[in-house]
Amino acid sequence: MTTPITVVLIEDEPPMRRFLRAAFGTQQMVLIEAETAREGLAQVAGRRPDLVLLDLGLPDADGLDVVRRIREWSAVPIIVLSARGREHDKVAALDAGADDYLTKPFGVDELLARIRVALRHAAQQASPEPVVEAGPLRIDLGAHTATLHGNELRLTPTEYRLLAVLAQHAGKVVTHRQLLREVWGLHTEEQVHYLRVYAAQLRRKLEADPARPRLLVTEPGVGYRLRAE
Repeated sequence: MTTPITVVLIEDEPPMRRFLRAAFGTQQMVLIEAETAREGLAQVAGRRPDLVLLDLGLPDADGLDVVRRIREWSAVPIIVLSARGREHDKVAALDAGADDYLTKPFGVDELLARIRVALRHAAQQASPEPVVEAGPLRIDLGAHTATLHGNELRLTPTEYRLLAVLAQHAGKVVTHRQLLREVWGLHTEEQVHYLRVYAAQLRRKLEADPARPRLLVTEPGVGYRLRAE
């Protein structure tokens, strides 16, 4: 029998808690509910869940502070569920340490897909030198190679570094700032044009139709995502 996934939901709105309670009722998931930041942090510390769902607008603290507090001691996947849909809010949550961000309202199927990706990514991080697969794309982070439909890709060192960072966070949005910092180093965080140039180069090598990318997708104003579904 499959071990149920334990999820801590930190959400103060009763309708949203009822909605998610009903959605998870047919899944192999145990939902632990908390209405405040304080209660949520206690549940995360005590239950050691597989995943955290977090609203940003809590009555006793901002959700960004909750993300930062959890990241001080845990790498548990965190998916933010928020009515704040501005690019600034998404970037702030991801930079604080959230793994993903869904703007309310959202569909159950999309949420469950994001949860599967976050859990798969957490499992990959737990194993050394993982091999990441995204559809026909296979990135071997240990061997520093990438293949598409079984054929090795000829990538420049910078193209490979960019693809490797995206692969390490497959399924997650990686912000412009994080990509620039990890690929090009400190003091490049405003050079977003670097990303546009190299993302275009990668798409020409990865995508059947670079103008309609299916693997390397843009999150407008936020960053990029390597689609893992």
